[in-house]
Amino acid sequence: MILKNISIINYKNITGANLPLSPKFNCFVGNNGVGKTNLLDAIYYLSFCRSSSSQTNLHIIRHQQDSMMIQGIYLTPDNEELNIHCGLRLGRKKTFKKNGKEYKKLSEHIGLIPLVLVSPNDIDFIYGTGETRRKFIDTTISQYSTQYLQHLISYNQLLQQRNALLKSETPPDDTLLTTYDKIMSQHGSEIFNYRKEFIENFTPLFDNIYSQLGEKSESAGLVYQSHLSNNNLFEILQSHHQKDHIVGHTLKGTHRDDIEMTLNNYPIRYEGSQGQIKSFLTALRLAQYQYLKKTITTKKPLLLLDDIFDKLDSQRVERIIQIVSTNDYGQIFITSTNNDILQQVIAKSNHNYRFYTVNNGTYEES
Repeated sequence: MILKNISIINYKNITGANLPLSPKFNCFVGNNGVGKTNLLDAIYYLSFCRSSSSQTNLHIIRHQQDSMMIQGIYLTPDNEELNIHCGLRLGRKKTFKKNGKEYKKLSEHIGLIPLVLVSPNDIDFIYGTGETRRKFIDTTISQYSTQYLQHLISYNQLLQQRNALLKSETPPDDTLLTTYDKIMSQHGSEIFNYRKEFIENFTPLFDNIYSQLGEKSESAGLVYQSHLSNNNLFEILQSHHQKDHIVGHTLKGTHRDDIEMTLNNYPIRYEGSQGQIKSFLTALRLAQYQYLKKTITTKKPLLLLDDIFDKLDSQRVERIIQIVSTNDYGQIFITSTNNDILQQVIAKSNHNYRFYTVNNGTYEES
């Protein structure tokens, strides 16, 4: 999948932009806070129908404006043009259209344009909550399995309804809770099976890329943790009715799943240096890219590298560019504050590229 052109009006600090794009490298250079990340976020929005930072509609529309628009013209693997249009007006429902036809459900769009974003916020995988790490799994699997996405949506809806019952002052009806337990356990078991299979198949790819980044002497690992590993979800939910009511929410289930990220068999959050953590997170995202490409097969995902070269020496920067310059990777978008190093490294790749200078939400090709 190739994004040929993107048009943006009033998205965050971007007043207006209409950018033709290279089929390989697209670089956006400028100081911090000028709109580089916002451009990548607009591309992300066209794939996932939301901002990567999960901001509300109020925060993605430019200040003192009441609407925003993003439109992308893509080239499919069959060399057909694909027009994706998103419009949002304050106080109204957002509209998403494919070739002029509006989606009935936004979930129908997920997976059409596979995408991987490497961001400074990925540090939350190491130091953040389990929710952040679950989101990594969910975002990956949902791009190739609509069934998984539907199980996830149904489970989360049931979880909200079950929690609402548990918040009541009087003990909830046990028969009603059991009904929720049965349906939730069906969806939760499917979610667990998908996640377990994903980790098993994903880990070898991750190990290989971590080694490619020059960390051959170290062992990086991912350990899937779930209440369902040795237990039946229905039985777990049934046995926790009283405890759940006391705390006012559902204590056990796939919504508590997590991934333990390790370095040499110890949690990386305690053992990893800044450089090791940077390599770990980069390998995690590049493995996500390779996994999606391998699973979807018909499309190469878009790869967005947001400020990935911060705090990396030129040698590591060049190594990453060498990896993503191969035919295993498709179209790539890069933001950076250092134009000189980036331009030198990209030029060595002998690929087509475009450079844009960014300043206060405006983009000028250089």
